[in-house]
Amino acid sequence: MRAGATALLCLLAGLAAAAAPRPALELVGGRQLESVTVRNPQAKAVVVFENGSRATLDGWGKVMDAVSPSATVFAYNRPGYANSAAASTPRDGATIVEELRATLKQKGLAPPYVLVGHSLGGLYMQLFARRYPNEVRGLVLVDALYPRVVKKPEDFPWTTRVAKRLFFSKTVQQEIDAIHHTGEAVLALPAIDDKPIIRLVNQPTSATAIAVDFGAFNFDPQTRALVRGLYPKAKTIVADSSHQMQSTSPELVAGAIREVLAAPAQ
Repeated sequence: MRAGATALLCLLAGLAAAAAPRPALELVGGRQLESVTVRNPQAKAVVVFENGSRATLDGWGKVMDAVSPSATVFAYNRPGYANSAAASTPRDGATIVEELRATLKQKGLAPPYVLVGHSLGGLYMQLFARRYPNEVRGLVLVDALYPRVVKKPEDFPWTTRVAKRLFFSKTVQQEIDAIHHTGEAVLALPAIDDKPIIRLVNQPTSATAIAVDFGAFNFDPQTRALVRGLYPKAKTIVADSSHQMQSTSPELVAGAIREVLAAPAQ
C-alpha cells in the first residue's frame, strides 16, 4: 500500500507539473496585468502572443501547450481586457507595442521574439516587428488585420458608430478608432522581408459561410493589392477554419510557429 501510495503521489505530481499554468496577476507599469509565462531554459527564442479585438489569452491554450516544449512562451491580456486593469494611455498600436515591450523587459523575457498576432493583434505585431526588427526572429499572422483594411473612424457608417458605442467596451472602442492610424504607422516603417513570416488565412469553403461587413472595411481593388503585396516573401497558408484559428485549428497555428522557430536566424 505504501509503495502504491507513493506511486500515485508521483503520478499526481507529474500531472500537476504538466498542466498549463494559470494566468498570473502582477503589477506592470503600476497597473494590474494578467498573463501566462512558460519558461523553457533551453529555448533560443520567446514566442509572444497578441490577442485580437475583444479576445483574451484563453484562446491560445492549445497552441501554447504545443509550442512550449520548443520555446519560452508569453501570452497576456491587454489593459482593459479580462483581469488586466484598464489604462489611461492611448489605445493606438504604438502605445500598445511599447507597453508590451516594457512588460517583456520587466519579466526578463529577452529577445529574439517570434511574434504571433491574431486579427487586430496581428496588426500590432507587424508594427512591433517593423519598429524593432533586431529583436524579432519571425512573425506568424493568424487571420490578421492589415493596414488600410479598416476605414478611418470618421468614415464609419452611422449605424457602425452607434453599434460600437452600444456593444463594445471603452477600451475596445478606443482600439477600433485607432486601427487606421496604426496601419499607417506600419506602412511608414521599412519592410521586414528578411524575416521568416507565415500568414495564416481563414477561407471557409462551406456554402453557408456568410461574410460579415459592418461597413467599416475597405474591400476595393487598391486595398486588396496593397495587402497582397505587403510581405512578398512570406509563406501563406489558406485553411477552411474560422476567424479564431488558434482555437479551431491550433495544430496549424502551432506548426507555423515551430516552422518559424526552426528557420535560420537572420
